[in-house]
This record gives sequence, structure tokens and C-alpha cells, in this order.
Amino acid sequence: MKTKAFIYIIIAGILWGTSGIFVHYLAPYGFTSLQMTAVRGLVSFICMAAFALIRDRSLFKIKPRELIFFIGIGLSLFLTASLYYTSMQMTSVSTAVVLMYMAPVYVMIFSVLFLGERFSKLKFISVASMLFGCCLVSGIIGGAKFHLLGLILGFLSGLTYAAYNVLTKIAIKRGSNAISVTVYGFLVMTLVALCVSKPWQIVTTAARAPLATVPLLVGLGVFTFVMPYLLYTLAMRELPAGTASALSIVEPMAATVFSVVIFHETLGIASACGIILILLAVFLLGKAEGKQ
Repeated sequence: MKTKAFIYIIIAGILWGTSGIFVHYLAPYGFTSLQMTAVRGLVSFICMAAFALIRDRSLFKIKPRELIFFIGIGLSLFLTASLYYTSMQMTSVSTAVVLMYMAPVYVMIFSVLFLGERFSKLKFISVASMLFGCCLVSGIIGGAKFHLLGLILGFLSGLTYAAYNVLTKIAIKRGSNAISVTVYGFLVMTLVALCVSKPWQIVTTAARAPLATVPLLVGLGVFTFVMPYLLYTLAMRELPAGTASALSIVEPMAATVFSVVIFHETLGIASACGIILILLAVFLLGKAEGKQ
């Protein structure tokens, strides 16, 4: 089961890496980041709710004590996307990516403090390798643009992403079903996003070119949210929160590969070295998990 969980996490990271493809083609139509977040959440909630209805309607039943976790998970998902986007505008894409992907460090610290997980030397080495690899892949080394508020928001995006990981792990440990966690997390995120994204503009923008925008919007929800978050949540039943979060850092590696193959961007030596470091880190985490 551990092997399957590792595969789930890696696939989820690759799917998350496709986000840039959908954003690249949707942005020219006039969709804002918050609007894409709202649509992504809505599509995800509809898909997961339909899946839950078909599989087992009891998945919608929740206990009062679970509600606080579901609200926290949904808010964490929304804040991660919002803070990340704002940090990207104030600093640079590369800086924002690295700041958000500090999350594995936060998660492992939180997991050791609150979930009783062991933080081994091998995990420390693997996380350090991942972070350095992420710096190389994103291009922050040698070309970072700094902005104090942007840096603070970037760190906060990493913290909220870490909070999502830890809250999900706690909820599952306390008996919540992984699918229920995903469904209600998406619901809360969608409601918050719709409140602040001017949803009527989403409809009018999509109506200008429905044949082009609707499939992209649906794909954005299915391939960058439904499938990866479901796989990620299922994997967290078998893996420590810190390991699961660290493995998901394959996303920037996947995003780089897609940019080279699809958008024909040049892959420099630094990016190639970063990809190798991230793959090495995935291997080391697998070894650490096996020993544990």
C-alpha cells in the first residue's frame, strides 16, 4: 500500500504541474486568477459530489466535530491560491514558487510537533535537496526579484498549504473519510472564492467563446484539482503528512517539463540539475519511509 501511495502522490504532482497549461490558454480570454480558482473549485466540488452520490451517499454525513476541520481545509486551499498569486505579482513567479514550496518544511515541523511523526536525517536531506532543486528549476538562483510584502505573502502561502496538509491528516486520523474531506474542502473553498471573484463576470467572459473556454475551465477543475487532490488525500492515509507534502514538490519539475515540450521553452543546465535533485529527493524520501 505504501508503494501505491507514493505513486498517487507523484501522479498528483504531475497533474498539478499542468495548471500552467490551462492558465496559459485561459488568461487571454480575460479570466482573473481568483475567477479561475472559483471555477476550478466549483467544477471540483460538482465532480466529487457526484462521485460521492454514486459511491456512497453516507459520505455526505458529517459529525459536528468534523465541521471545523472541513472549514479550515477549505480556507487553507483558498488562501494558498490567493496568497501565491499576489506574491507572484509583487515578486516574481520563481520567487513565489519557492516560497510556497517551503511548505514541506513547515509540514514536517508541524507533524513532528503535533502528529508525533519522526523527523529523520534522511528526511532532512531529502527536503533540503528538494528545496534546492526547486530553486534551480524555478530560476530563483541568479535572478530573484524581492519585495518585502510579496515575500511575506509568499511565506504565508507556504504556511496555508502546510495547514491544509496537517488539517487533512488530522481529520483522516480522527476517522473522517478521505472523500468526505475532499468534497467539503472543495465546497468551502468554492463558496469563499465565489464571494470575492465576481462570478457573473465568469459567465459573461465564458459566453464570448464558449467552445474554447468551457472545455478549458472544466479541464482546469478536473485535471488540476479533482484528480490530484483526490489522489493526494487518499495517499495521506498511508503516508506521514510531511512525506506526502514533500513528494508533491514534483509539481515544479513537471511544470518545467511541460513548458519545454508544449511551449518550447529552453531548459537550462540549472533547471536540469534541479529536476535531478528533485528526483533524488523523491528516492530518498521513499527510502526514509521504508525504514520508518
